[in-house]
Amino acid sequence: MRERSIPEATVGRLPVYLRALVEMAEQGTTTISSETLAEAAGVNSAKVRKDLSHLGSYGTRGVGYDVAYLIHQVRRELGLTQDWPVLIVGIGNLGHALANYRGFAERGFRVVALLDSDPAKVGEDVGGLTVRRLDELGGVVRENEVAIGVIATPATAAQDVADRMVEAGINSILNFAPAVISVPPDVSVRKVDLSIELQILAFYEQRKAALQAVKRGRAADLAQV
Repeated sequence: MRERSIPEATVGRLPVYLRALVEMAEQGTTTISSETLAEAAGVNSAKVRKDLSHLGSYGTRGVGYDVAYLIHQVRRELGLTQDWPVLIVGIGNLGHALANYRGFAERGFRVVALLDSDPAKVGEDVGGLTVRRLDELGGVVRENEVAIGVIATPATAAQDVADRMVEAGINSILNFAPAVISVPPDVSVRKVDLSIELQILAFYEQRKAALQAVKRGRAADLAQV
């Protein structure tokens, strides 16, 4: 691990760069300028150059960045050069979708176990895995050296599941439940709240609609002049 820290904002953009770079590599692109990568990532080129400098990558003037090497650098920094065992708790509609998503494996995340507290779901085959009892979580973590736990339960069960994960030794949690969970300081939590994201989109849609209404009103006024 490098001693100097990378800003959290930069870490948040690295996966976006990686996705763009992989797409370009699949299209046969071998070198890329900071301007092109910036356009693909939705940021400005100065930010791209600064972000990549934290990885020790500065590109070549007049040539740009080597795509394959840059992919390697970003993957290395994100910890994607190794396999990360993941378990999912909560096998409802969202849990089913996550368990069947093949993109995890392509990006270095291997779903090794599915767990649920509902007896009706235990024993069900989902995505090639048999759903196990939530009470087996501790053993599952030890058996598979699970690194990341995913919570896809209703809000009321999220804290209990988080507590169980922490007790079992999981230090990184991805929470899809619409609830805020409390964990020790050394446990990393990322929250994905789809309803909040939709509400933010609704805000922007409302603003765009209002702007369009204003423009139509101005056009009507001018037509009457």
